[in-house]
Amino acid sequence: MKIYGMEKLSLVDYDGYVSATIFTGKCNFRCGFCHNAALVIDYDTLEVMEEGDVLEYLKKRKGLLDGLCITGGEPTLYKDLPIFCEKVKAIGYSVKVDTNGTNPDMIKALARAGLADYFAMDIKNDRDNYSKIIGIDNYNTVNVEKSVEYFLSGTTRYEFRTTLIGEYHKTENIIKIGEWIKGADKYFLQKYKSGDNCISDTLTPVPAETASEYAEMLKKYIPATHLRGYDI
Repeated sequence: MKIYGMEKLSLVDYDGYVSATIFTGKCNFRCGFCHNAALVIDYDTLEVMEEGDVLEYLKKRKGLLDGLCITGGEPTLYKDLPIFCEKVKAIGYSVKVDTNGTNPDMIKALARAGLADYFAMDIKNDRDNYSKIIGIDNYNTVNVEKSVEYFLSGTTRYEFRTTLIGEYHKTENIIKIGEWIKGADKYFLQKYKSGDNCISDTLTPVPAETASEYAEMLKKYIPATHLRGYDI
């Protein structure tokens, strides 16, 4: 597994844990709002961190840190992700994996083996409009749907999250998402923040008032719907 960066201390990436966060490269989506453009497009030109250095840091910080968030890119594209997670678990850390849900077999394998304690899965949009966000024409959401179904089964701890984009998320999209993931444990509507590291510089955030209205609509389907990144 190739690690391209590390945030050595985070209080926000893994709720309830003081964590470190590592960033893998490579992704099978091209979401315009992605803040890690280099990890998606130019990852093979970046310097790779030694896995041993990451593990050694985690060992030294044990007791001060208690969790590790693995994000990307898309971590589940790496076949050796379970091996790395096993090493992290052996040190005594709780592991969170951020994913776009396109590899349900990997998600299930990690959960069943106890190698990931928590997952955060992105719900890009309603199923009919996934392609508009991920940069892939006529995308078949079957694997994403399998991951959603698995999480909704209650087998492992998880949250769903959607980064709200003014150009893509309207009332009708939000309602369809709610119908799709009805009964989810947690759902977060995240504020989009533009920046130099985004893949696209033409997108706009959904205003706070509108985001609040969306959250209230969604509570009919997912009572534990929350806003993240909005000052309300």
